[in-house]
Amino acid sequence: MQKRVNALRELRRLLSKTEFPPVEAALKAGAIPLLVQCLSFGSPDEQLLEAAWCLTNIAAGKPEETKALLPALPLLTAHLGEKSSLPVAEQCAWALGNVAGEGEELRNVLLSQGALPPLARMMLPNKGSTVRTAAWALSNLIKGPDPKAATELIKVDGVLDAILRHLRKSDEELATEVAWVVVYLSALSNFATGVLVKSDVLLLLVERLATSNSLQLLIPVLRSLGNLVAVDSHTTSTVLVPGHEITDGVIKVLIKCLKSEHRVLKKEASWVLSNIAAGSVEHKQLIYSSEAVPLLLRLLSTAPFDIRKEVAYVLGNLCVAPTGGEGKPNLIQEHLVFLVQRGCLSGFIDLVRSADVEAARLGLQFMELVLRGMPNGDGPKLVEQEDGIDAMERYQFHENEDLRNMANGLVDKYFGEDYGINE
Repeated sequence: MQKRVNALRELRRLLSKTEFPPVEAALKAGAIPLLVQCLSFGSPDEQLLEAAWCLTNIAAGKPEETKALLPALPLLTAHLGEKSSLPVAEQCAWALGNVAGEGEELRNVLLSQGALPPLARMMLPNKGSTVRTAAWALSNLIKGPDPKAATELIKVDGVLDAILRHLRKSDEELATEVAWVVVYLSALSNFATGVLVKSDVLLLLVERLATSNSLQLLIPVLRSLGNLVAVDSHTTSTVLVPGHEITDGVIKVLIKCLKSEHRVLKKEASWVLSNIAAGSVEHKQLIYSSEAVPLLLRLLSTAPFDIRKEVAYVLGNLCVAPTGGEGKPNLIQEHLVFLVQRGCLSGFIDLVRSADVEAARLGLQFMELVLRGMPNGDGPKLVEQEDGIDAMERYQFHENEDLRNMANGLVDKYFGEDYGINE
């Protein structure tokens, strides 16, 4: 027995090498059937742990190497049960998390073999590395794209309470893994989102954003917050009631993220703000009257392209009122004038000049607002001063019909034969 454990330990050490672990050689030599045998019930813990550890390392390899674990999955799942010791259960959870992270096909196999309920139960205790590993494995298992697993997870007894407890009290490492679970629950399952929105989760996410400086934690927390406030306009209105403390808290933490030196936080925060700005006039007012606007204006002219694009969505959304029907959106002139006076037009015209179709469309839409909506008919003059006509004329023979028609339509309407005659 000890000989077997020693051999397993040696194999595990070889497979744990950071550079060129001999996974392929181990598979060719028939390691999987032997490791499956070593996982049989009644085996000593030391043997189970080493065998599961070897499988964990194999599962971290190339996709075809991960798939080689298929024969081991039922036993790895079985050892998640309450009869297993915690170290063995945790190691099996780790192996299954690696398998689930490989792709949809293997996730579906694990789900059909019943891996979700025991992993969910492992996340229920208050603390410990086992809880953290289980949460990490679950976030891989419910990644979708099918929302069924996310819906199943939130229905497991005690899971919602555990999520809230870990977000409220746990150390940052555990809270990070739990926040990723919330990301996938809120991104994939409308049912799970409905459950989360009715709980205290939003409050806890805001508290974590306000008090933490860990980038690893802030990314999933911010993304979860974005998913929850951006479900649909009804949810946004229910969750973010102007004047409520939680609403002020959300705007404050988003401003904190806009000020961060980390580009990923700036981009995520801009995305969340653009979703809030797409809501009611009251929601637009919340952002417009906050410290977010000067920060957004600066980012529009100085940030990397991907952030500028997100920021343009926020600023553009602030200038249009929700409309019931089709046709051009109604303007919020006060917001438009304020933003244009602070120099945002050149940022939007830069987007028109970009090769990115979505960004160019955003730029053209904002130019249309300026041309149509600035008081005293000042729009065309302002656009001309920023070389906007030249930017639009680039689309005269553009392959994208939508952009071509939009740009040509604006040039014809506002800069036709009569333009400048009265000056």
